[in-house]
Amino acid sequence: MSLISQWVDSTLEATGMDAVDTLRAFFLLAAATTISISIPTSLQSRFLAYGPRATSDSISTGSAAPLAQKPSVKSKGFLDYLATWQVPHSYFTHFYVASVLSSVFWVAQLLSRGVVFQAIASRVSEDHQRHSMSLTQDPGVYGSAMLFSKPSSSQMWFMHWLLGLAFYLAAGVAIWIEGSGTLLTENLTIAHLQMTNAPSLRTFFLVPLFLVASGLQHDSHHYLYSLKKYTLPEHPMFRGIVCPHYGAECVVYLSLALLAAPRDELVNKTMLSCLVFVAVNLGLTARNTKHWYAQKFGKDSVQDWWFMIPYVY
Repeated sequence: MSLISQWVDSTLEATGMDAVDTLRAFFLLAAATTISISIPTSLQSRFLAYGPRATSDSISTGSAAPLAQKPSVKSKGFLDYLATWQVPHSYFTHFYVASVLSSVFWVAQLLSRGVVFQAIASRVSEDHQRHSMSLTQDPGVYGSAMLFSKPSSSQMWFMHWLLGLAFYLAAGVAIWIEGSGTLLTENLTIAHLQMTNAPSLRTFFLVPLFLVASGLQHDSHHYLYSLKKYTLPEHPMFRGIVCPHYGAECVVYLSLALLAAPRDELVNKTMLSCLVFVAVNLGLTARNTKHWYAQKFGKDSVQDWWFMIPYVY
C-alpha cells in the first residue's frame, strides 16, 4: 500500500466516514465554525475583519513581515495575541494559484487514473458510487476561474489563509468525487471533455448562467482593484449592492452544483456543501463591508443596499 493510500485510510478512519461524507463534513464544519466566530463581538472584530474592514483595536496594522512583531501574551490578552498572527493580504493570490494548480493536477489524475485519484476514489462507499455522475456529463463542471489581486499592504489572519488554501484544494476534489463510481470503471479521455453532443435543457440554462456569473465576478473585481483608494463604488454593478462579486461567486458554485448532479439527482450534494461554505464566508464579509461603508461614508449612503444578491440577501 502506498504512503498516499495509508494517509487517506488514516484520515478516513479518524473521521469514521467515507471520502465523500468527509469532504462534505469539512465544508459544513468550516461554515459552522465561521458562524460561531461571527456571533461574539470579541471574536468577530479580531478574527473575521481584514484589510480596510479591520479596526485598529482588533489587529496590528502596517506592512510587517508575516507573523512578525507579535506582542507578548502578558502585555495583551490571549485573543489579542492570536489576532496579531497576520499574513499580507496579497497572500490571497495563493488561493487562485492553488485553485488553478489543483484543477490541472486533477485533470491529469483523472485522465491517467493516477495513484492519488485511485487512493481517494476507492475509498468512496458503494452507496455513493451507485449515485455517480456520468462521463458524458457536462464538461463545464471542470472549469475554474482565476483572479489576481493587486498587491496590498493590508493583512489577514493566518487562519484565513490556511482555511482558504484548504478550501480550494478540497474544492478540486469535490468537483469530481461524486463521479468516482463511473471513473473507476470507465476511462476518462479528452473526448469526454469536448462538447460534441447537443446540450441538455439543464446545460442549456446552467452553462450560460455559469459564464455570465463568472464574467460579472471578474468585472467587479477588476473595477474594485482599479480604484486608487477605498471609496464608495459607483459602478452600475454596485448600484444598491454592497458586494455583487460575492453574489456572482455564489451563483458560480450553485451552477456547478446543479451541472455536476449525479444521475437521477437534482444537485451534487458535495458541491452544495461547498456552496454553503462559500455563502457563509462571503455573506459575513459582505455584512462587515456594509457596516464599514456606513461608518466611513455615512449610514444613509448604504442604508437600503443589499449585501450580495438583490431581493435575496
